[in-house]
Amino acid sequence: MDISRPSCAILLLVAFCLLHLATCMNAKINFREKEKQILDQILGPGRYDARIRPSGINGTDGPAVVNINLFVRSITTISDIKMEYSVQLTFREQWLDERLKFNNLGGRLKYLTLTEANRVWMPDLFFSNEKEGHFHNIIMPNVYIRIFPNGNVLYSIRISLTLSCPMNLKLYPLDKQTCSLRMASYGWTTDDLVFLWKEGDPVQVVKNLHLPRFTLEKFLTDYCNSKTNTGEYSCLKVDLLFKREFSYYLIQIYIPCCMLVIVSWVSFWLDQGAVPARVSLGVTTLLTMATQSSGINASLPPVSYTKAIDVWTGVCLTFVFGALLEFALVNYASRSDMHRENMKKTRREMEAAASMDAASDLLDTDSNTTFAMIRQCEIHMSPPRKNCCRLWISKFPTRSKRIDVISRITFPLVFALFNVIYWSTYLFRDEEEEK
Repeated sequence: MDISRPSCAILLLVAFCLLHLATCMNAKINFREKEKQILDQILGPGRYDARIRPSGINGTDGPAVVNINLFVRSITTISDIKMEYSVQLTFREQWLDERLKFNNLGGRLKYLTLTEANRVWMPDLFFSNEKEGHFHNIIMPNVYIRIFPNGNVLYSIRISLTLSCPMNLKLYPLDKQTCSLRMASYGWTTDDLVFLWKEGDPVQVVKNLHLPRFTLEKFLTDYCNSKTNTGEYSCLKVDLLFKREFSYYLIQIYIPCCMLVIVSWVSFWLDQGAVPARVSLGVTTLLTMATQSSGINASLPPVSYTKAIDVWTGVCLTFVFGALLEFALVNYASRSDMHRENMKKTRREMEAAASMDAASDLLDTDSNTTFAMIRQCEIHMSPPRKNCCRLWISKFPTRSKRIDVISRITFPLVFALFNVIYWSTYLFRDEEEEK
């Protein structure tokens, strides 16, 4: 027992010293230096060739699989006249390259970070509907590459793109537009490279995304592989469904056009003799409506089909022009009424003179015979019964006045009927296309 106690104490002392030495050695490890050594080991000359693509799944000779996901940071502009939109996004690719496996030092190295994309193999992805694009380099290039111990590679970069977006403007401004973002391999066919959407939320959109005249309703991911005479190429796409905000167009276009049409009807209530007032009112509203139509078309591309806004402005312009033509008709009818009134006045004077000459002859005839003839004439000349419309119209003695009165009722009724047909047609068509 006495001998065993010193030996146990010695063993405990040795174990304590070894533990303390191991702790000191771990504390003195420079992990940044280890990262450099690992990078030199896996990416050194003669060890890694970035020109050779990684092997397939489980080390097979199949195609390399690259998983894609996006984070949409902002959508700045959607141009109708250029049929394009601008977007800023964080683009991420992830794939497995078993040549880049390394020792994680017992879990203490989670990943290695690179900022030079040319050090490792990169997929030759491009955006097929891109018009313009640029990287962000302030303050440093917004790009990184992470290499994980199992050989997984994560590539992330922030880019701004201007992409084409073919639009169908038949329902403008009651329309919805679908703009796509297409990504495809440029040189590697599906035998060597396949793009897949990352499982579980492959596309993310920043919260409270604000667009000036559109609302992003939803987005859909899909595949769009293309076949050419050089082979089949992997392709991904995301469709962004935008709905146009109608309130802007209601305030800026529809309500002003309605007001111009209503103002043109004021001439129906002016006296037919107020020629300068009615002409200036009709010409002013017509020119204003024409200017409004030109301004609307200036912000849209020239297309071969008729848009919903074209129907609206065309009909409003027709109503304003019709109000101006109505005054021309009233002016002609007024002059015709004056001429007819003069003719009636002359005829009455001639009849009065003739009746004076015939009065003496009538005194010599029999009074009973004269009374019977007058009574018979009154019976045959009694006016026919009139319906309510003719009776109401007859209250206005001149044709020019009748035209004004009829226009006061006809123009608003026809315009209201047009509104019912217009809104029911285009709103229901929009709902049918959505279904």
